[in-house]
Amino acid sequence: MSHDRNGLEILTSTECTRLLSTARVGRLGLSVGALPVVLPVNFALMDGTVVVRTGPGTKLDAALTDAVVAFEVDQLDDDGETGWSVLLRGVATMITDPAELARARSLDLRPWAGGPKDNYIKISNELISGRRSPQREGERSDAA
Repeated sequence: MSHDRNGLEILTSTECTRLLSTARVGRLGLSVGALPVVLPVNFALMDGTVVVRTGPGTKLDAALTDAVVAFEVDQLDDDGETGWSVLLRGVATMITDPAELARARSLDLRPWAGGPKDNYIKISNELISGRRSPQREGERSDAA
């Protein structure tokens, strides 16, 4: 197990993917008009790839242009002193292949906002990294 310069445990890509599978809400970071935007989204994993269900708008526009995006998920304890964070960077694309789209539609993936959300985007797993804060003596993390 290795640690970064701040004493945080550096997670393997396998552990990052496992932790992603325990979460339902993440943050999608993308560029809109050359400015950064971070949006909360419900997501699911399909073959280790992040899938988001969305309607017309910012997220779909990013997928239609094959934009490079960031996706982040974390879990912190109530005092914010222990937890983990996973950052994935890749390309957002719209799922159009009929077989892949059928699999995406079978995911338990409900969007936050109402209205038609019939589009599914996936985020390639180009770069994935994660950190976990060390547990304090006598504590046990649910995500560990």
